[in-house]
Amino acid sequence: MISISEYRQQWFGNVRGDLLAGLVVALALIPEAIAFSIIAGVDPKVGLYASFSIAVLISFTGGRPGMISAATAATAVLMVTLVKDYGLEYLLAATVLAGLLQIGIGLLKLGRFMRYVSKSVMTGFVNALAILIFMAQLPELNLGNPGVTWLTYALVAVGLAIIYLFPRITKAVPSPLVTIIVLTLIVVATGWDVRTVGDMGALPDTLPVFLIPQIPLNLETLMIIFPYSAAVAVVGLLESLMTQNIVDDLTDTKSNRNQECIGQGIANSLTGFIGGMAGCAMIGQSIINVKSGGRGRLSAFTAGTVLLILVVGLGDLVARIPMPALVAIMIMVSIGTFSWSSIKDLRLHPRSSSVVMIATVATVVYTHNLAIGVLVGVLLSGIFFAAKIAQLFRVSSTLSADGRERTYVIEGQLFYGSTEDFANAFDFSEVLDRVIVDVSRAHIWDISSVQALDMAILKLRREGADVEVVGMNTASETLVDKLAIHDKPGAADKMMGH
Repeated sequence: MISISEYRQQWFGNVRGDLLAGLVVALALIPEAIAFSIIAGVDPKVGLYASFSIAVLISFTGGRPGMISAATAATAVLMVTLVKDYGLEYLLAATVLAGLLQIGIGLLKLGRFMRYVSKSVMTGFVNALAILIFMAQLPELNLGNPGVTWLTYALVAVGLAIIYLFPRITKAVPSPLVTIIVLTLIVVATGWDVRTVGDMGALPDTLPVFLIPQIPLNLETLMIIFPYSAAVAVVGLLESLMTQNIVDDLTDTKSNRNQECIGQGIANSLTGFIGGMAGCAMIGQSIINVKSGGRGRLSAFTAGTVLLILVVGLGDLVARIPMPALVAIMIMVSIGTFSWSSIKDLRLHPRSSSVVMIATVATVVYTHNLAIGVLVGVLLSGIFFAAKIAQLFRVSSTLSADGRERTYVIEGQLFYGSTEDFANAFDFSEVLDRVIVDVSRAHIWDISSVQALDMAILKLRREGADVEVVGMNTASETLVDKLAIHDKPGAADKMMGH
């Protein structure tokens, strides 16, 4: 738990930077929220209300100040079938349930499992998101689409020039905000025909109201929405915690993973009651926020509040913002998000790390599903790690002077990846009176290794040798005492399958 003074500092320690950054983020949220609504098959106001609600609520309840959460593509794509088959009310109910599941995950402190996501997976996740962010801008650059002309390319180029050159003049005002203002004034003054925010869909003109999803409250409904809610809860937390790590690195600060899980859950649950869809942390908007000077909770609160004011109170003005301005900002985000050093590191890093990174990128880009990409990366990391540990395993043996006693010395980690080498190290045809298995330099980890030890002991005994295991550490001994059968009646028959 953080202290009251620390919590107050997270709100008011960077007021000017948070307000300006929040304003930039609010403008960038509008087209994305509309686009994500379209992906999910619902009215644009569902995504806009969700972005407002989640951003504001997470500013109070989240565990990572300066991180932006709102409606996202990662959660929207999971809801498509539910909306198509059952309608909006079921989506709202699934959003509430997803939030409750996330709260439960946070209370169980399962956020700690993020430590098992390797740096290679993180890098692949970041690079894949950068590619997806850039790919999402391509429809706005396709000359075959209505409203996209050579002027679009010219305005995007001007926007990028402002973004990268204006900070050389002053950093007092975020360059993305300057880009939006300048390009909007140019388009309005010249009357050029380019796509605007208004072309993305109708903006809401009323404030959201509290409502309870109109669905039957029975087991059948639960069975319908639970699979979607579980998927949204897991994917949402996965993206949020990965983004949280990135913002931690960008700001050189630490945050609370479990509190973030609870905060995301509260935000999603309450959002479902005002007509909004589920969301999670957004790496693109979070990087915009940090690079624009946002560091505290006030930035997320400002982004959500200004977003609602803009779309409800100033919808006519917001609708006139040219899409090239927002495309330029998102291209800047994709360039800044991509880890360019990772390309150079492909030759320097171990081949296994490079394979994990590339596999994560390829899977996310191919499936557009962050969870699948990260799962593939984590599994590959585990396989490569197990292979490396297995290589450090070694068995040596010495025979006594009279040739009647042999001592096997086990060194390293005995687990499922090294049991084959362990079994192959024994000569079961050798006639001995006594065999000592010295495990003082080893650690026994799992049921596979216990079973391998059982098999070796029973085979040696079958050949007439007296077998003694020595040097076992406390943890290994506890596991062996619980699972081993070599000293139990009928052990040989059980082990040999009789």
